[in-house]
Amino acid sequence: ITGESGTGKSMVARAIHRRSSRRDQPFVEVACGALPETLLESELFGHAAGSFTGATGDRVGKFKQADGGTIFLDEIGTASPGLQVKLLRVLQDFEFEQVGGCKTLRVGAPGGPRPKTFRVDARVILATNEELSRLVAEGRFRQDLYYRVNVINIELPSLRDRISDIPLLAKHFLARVCEDAGKKVRGFSDEALRAMQAYRWPGNVR
Repeated sequence: ITGESGTGKSMVARAIHRRSSRRDQPFVEVACGALPETLLESELFGHAAGSFTGATGDRVGKFKQADGGTIFLDEIGTASPGLQVKLLRVLQDFEFEQVGGCKTLRVGAPGGPRPKTFRVDARVILATNEELSRLVAEGRFRQDLYYRVNVINIELPSLRDRISDIPLLAKHFLARVCEDAGKKVRGFSDEALRAMQAYRWPGNVR
């Protein structure tokens, strides 16, 4: 899912999950840009006790938590080269290892169970506000990973490019504010709507 910051990529990912056969299973969201590489790897794949300072017990990673459901990786364009390699392995070979662990986890792999193996079946949805093809050309994003993830692309236009949505959004947010504040407001004047539709909305819907 691509689009500027604030266009609603997370909401679209949740809508895809809710409309799918996985709706009764977990939806797990990870903000890839919010954590350093070492912590992000542990967050995604889990870690074994003693694998690093402070790891007092085994931790189940987000991929395992999303078993049967959907894992949403936001800001995928910020992933480091090392993490990109690990993500490519997950998407290509259906397997990865916990940080500091010796068990190999298989994601959606065919065939029967193997010793010391965890099976995980999860839909993977990724989002970015960057142009990945440009990052590939600049050598900042792996080309093989780009082709692996660029299967179905949903591009969300900026709010300034869909001004017909503004009256609907304004009405929605007004109703929420009125409910929170306990007030009644009928709506917006035509002048106010024209002013909102003329605004550039650099933060988009957010």
